[in-house]
Amino acid sequence: MNENFSTNLSHLDQKGQAQMVDVSEKASTVRTAVAVGRVRMLSETFAAIEAGNTPKGDVLGTARLAGIMAAKQTANLIPLCHPLPIQKVEVQIIPQPQLPGYEIRATVKTKAETGVEMEALTAVSVAALTLYDMAKALEKSIQIESIHLVSKTGGKSGDYTV
Repeated sequence: MNENFSTNLSHLDQKGQAQMVDVSEKASTVRTAVAVGRVRMLSETFAAIEAGNTPKGDVLGTARLAGIMAAKQTANLIPLCHPLPIQKVEVQIIPQPQLPGYEIRATVKTKAETGVEMEALTAVSVAALTLYDMAKALEKSIQIESIHLVSKTGGKSGDYTV
């Protein structure tokens, strides 16, 4: 890359190489992020999960726990994410018979120098992947859809809500 490369992108240095952002001068504030996603499936698969009639056991409980664990491992999965002292992770898996399938909603909270958007998105993603893994014996065509951030609070950039 050109030695004179300049950018306003925080994750790139003057040479255009990836770098971890220095947050040491930022104030530690309470930050929360909420992400959602959907898992769509056949009505027969949805009914089997709701009835607890699946070959691998507790689909929803396992997916919820996987999402919580994933949020805590985000810095190990996403190269430039900061390891954060996470104070709260909540993963809800909400039945949506009209899909049919589930909405997955993750809320992550910390008091730190940087936000927890990636942790919330990671929690939803891994919970959805786990739900797929636990139910794939019933259906291979399960679809993971529309994973996105719906809100975040705290930090220099302020609050965000979809």
